[in-house]
Amino acid sequence: MPGGKSAHVAMALKGLGATPTWIGFSGGATGSELLAGLGLLEIATMPVSTCDASRVNLEILDSGGEVTEVLEPGGTITQSEWSEFQQVCASAFQIAVNKKIAVISGSLPPGVPTEAYPALVSLARSANCLAFVDSSGLPLSKALAAGPDLVKINREEAEFVTEVAIRDPISAAQAVRRLLDLGANSAAVSLGDHGIVGMRKQDQLAIHAWTTPVQGKSTVGCGDSALAGLAFAAANDLPFERSLALAVACGSSNCLAALPGRIVREDVSRFEQSVHMERLQV
Repeated sequence: MPGGKSAHVAMALKGLGATPTWIGFSGGATGSELLAGLGLLEIATMPVSTCDASRVNLEILDSGGEVTEVLEPGGTITQSEWSEFQQVCASAFQIAVNKKIAVISGSLPPGVPTEAYPALVSLARSANCLAFVDSSGLPLSKALAAGPDLVKINREEAEFVTEVAIRDPISAAQAVRRLLDLGANSAAVSLGDHGIVGMRKQDQLAIHAWTTPVQGKSTVGCGDSALAGLAFAAANDLPFERSLALAVACGSSNCLAALPGRIVREDVSRFEQSVHMERLQV
């Protein structure tokens, strides 16, 4: 099935009723399968062909409910392929209409420079797009310096880049404040079963949003679905508090989905009604 962080975001956005366009590298027979799978879901694609084949990741669910992921290394991207990718992004960002949001997510394949995220954030900004980022490690640090409109990351990713030990919503709020200090205009840190903590640069208080934990098939794609909820909310000019509630609802809905990212709008609406909110002093 089609997968990868950006594909999961696109599929979740489709489930919410949006019309996303997926931009990414695609190579070999596996790349063709990826594009065909997205096409069957009626998700528009703007692929960049690569010499190396797209990787295959395995998700193994055992009889006890445990999930094991086997992740292949990505193929090496050449300089010309990376240049073409930036050109495709620049074109896509320019021709988009209405409220434009560039959701930039995933790890960097071999051959792509660590400056890739700030470069893409700059391309989005020059086309009057909002830039939402989900990354980790050094690429995330560099992305923060470029001033993205929103950063959505998990607990481990936040601890690495902020050097704040996250034990509870309060410490998560401290990490979120640090992300804002590092350059993000708004930030959200997901805490798994314990919801999400978010804040905007102009706010005095952080917001902790959560709902009753869901026992589902797998948590793969939950963070991507939450990011889709944040993007969908921004595209529809929803208040920030409502966007966090939608993000939690999308993440919970993903636990019930047949496959990662295949959230159902009815499930999202049901979860959204049960989301709790608490304001936190940072």
